[in-house]
Amino acid sequence: MPNILICDDEKDIVNALKIYLSDPDYIIFTAYNGLEALETVKSKEIHLILMDIMMPVMDGIEAMTKIRQISNVPIILLTAKSEDADKILGLNVGADDYITKPFNPLEVSARVKSQLRRFLRFGSGATTVESLVIGGIELDDKGKEVTVDGAPIQLTPKEYDILKLLMSHPGEVFAPRDIYKAVWKEDPLGQDGTVAVHIRHLREKLEIDPGNPRYIKVVFGQGYKIEKGR
Repeated sequence: MPNILICDDEKDIVNALKIYLSDPDYIIFTAYNGLEALETVKSKEIHLILMDIMMPVMDGIEAMTKIRQISNVPIILLTAKSEDADKILGLNVGADDYITKPFNPLEVSARVKSQLRRFLRFGSGATTVESLVIGGIELDDKGKEVTVDGAPIQLTPKEYDILKLLMSHPGEVFAPRDIYKAVWKEDPLGQDGTVAVHIRHLREKLEIDPGNPRYIKVVFGQGYKIEKGR
């Protein structure tokens, strides 16, 4: 039974989201600032977080940065239309998705279900490959673990799925829109920079020098690929 953490300093929003997610299969935890969210993640097994950005005590960006040090749980940011810069920053530091206020209840439910399916490995598609190795990167799909030169690294579910896609097709160039469709399972309408942000974050975790990447390469005007046998 998935445990979902809702974190927002406005109690009305927390209560509304609890109603939108009133599914008997969910257990809902609540927090009203980033510090409370962080403590909940440390003390409970959380499978998905819905988190506001602008909060007292500890904001959502700082809380997410700290959570990413200990967990790869999917995080959906709750943002206002005017917070575009914060959305990009949030994706940079580990958010998997965002929902813009005011919320559409059907959208909230759909995005939560999508992230949970991927994280819990339900309906994400069977794989016949249990281990992928390119250079110093090893992806263990059975254990959902990635190591670089033998050292484990933590990836978000979206980062993992992008890396798996590229490693499954070494040398093949994927356009950003095709990566988005494969990983997010929807058309990339208005999401032009999302893949680029996740690729940049992947490079920061995989590469010794992200500015001069050894593995994930840009093919200008076409997309991204991972080099064969590096």
